[in-house]
Amino acid sequence: MKFLLTRELGRLNKWLRILGFDTLYTKQMNLSSIFIQALKEDRIILTRNHRICGWHGQPVVKIEADELRAQIKEIIQKLNINIDPKRMFTRCLICNLGLVAVSKEELKDRVPEYVFLTQDKFVTCPGCGRVFWQGTHWGNVNKILEEIV
Repeated sequence: MKFLLTRELGRLNKWLRILGFDTLYTKQMNLSSIFIQALKEDRIILTRNHRICGWHGQPVVKIEADELRAQIKEIIQKLNINIDPKRMFTRCLICNLGLVAVSKEELKDRVPEYVFLTQDKFVTCPGCGRVFWQGTHWGNVNKILEEIV
């Protein structure tokens, strides 16, 4: 399942990437451009904009909730999504590409010393080069998901 989120859903975009979904975030307000991109890339449009919901021919989900946790819950319910823990943290939060596992030794000079000493598994983004590891944020995300689901 792939999504295109409109400009008022930036935080939700990041969270859907954390959950492993292929998401694009657009700040565009040109409705035809939004629909063309979603159609070309077979994406479901997520929006809070009532004007976009009036268009036909492309799946659009109107997000009613204001708060992030409620938005995530709303999407899970409306689209009947199952959260797969194996997919979590598999996409770059910045550029949306799939992350690639790399050896610890390759990153010695690219991560803080404490992280290098305490972590064994690392992944990088082939696009922007950002490095990720399973830190305390992993537990925080799981705690939030338990509250939602």
